[in-house]
Amino acid sequence: MTTKEHFLAAYARECATTKRVLAAYPEDRGDLRPHERSKTARELAWVFVVEQGMLIKALTTGFDWSSPPASPPEPPATIAEIIDAFDADCRRVVELVGGMSDEALATTVQFPVGPKQLGDIPRLDFSWMLLHDQVHHRGQFSVYLRMAGGKVPSIYGPSADEPWF
Repeated sequence: MTTKEHFLAAYARECATTKRVLAAYPEDRGDLRPHERSKTARELAWVFVVEQGMLIKALTTGFDWSSPPASPPEPPATIAEIIDAFDADCRRVVELVGGMSDEALATTVQFPVGPKQLGDIPRLDFSWMLLHDQVHHRGQFSVYLRMAGGKVPSIYGPSADEPWF
């Protein structure tokens, strides 16, 4: 398996799991905010879509850091709309990465690596970074899901709501 194939397999698996977790969220609890400094559930779910947009940008045009980045758009009104956008973006990333050569995936994209510091990150490394961040935010979202009274699906093994035996 090539490094690209390895990424695509992991990416497809993680996107499917994230989609299951998002789909388990009770639609009427999108405004749940566990702490005043926390995002609402809908805002946190939207982070998955915003990050896929960043990945698509990194794989296509790269970033323009000559002006401050625009604020991300507001999330749609429903979790279902967020799931649809996430699913479409996941398919687009698979299409983009699948169509890129190893050489193209090794080219770099500029991205912040510290306060007011840009660094050159290979596109495939950037892809892995955002995939790992998706996993991180999915863990956060699973806590929201439990707090909202939803059933947490199996993620990397059985859950209290989805036992394997």
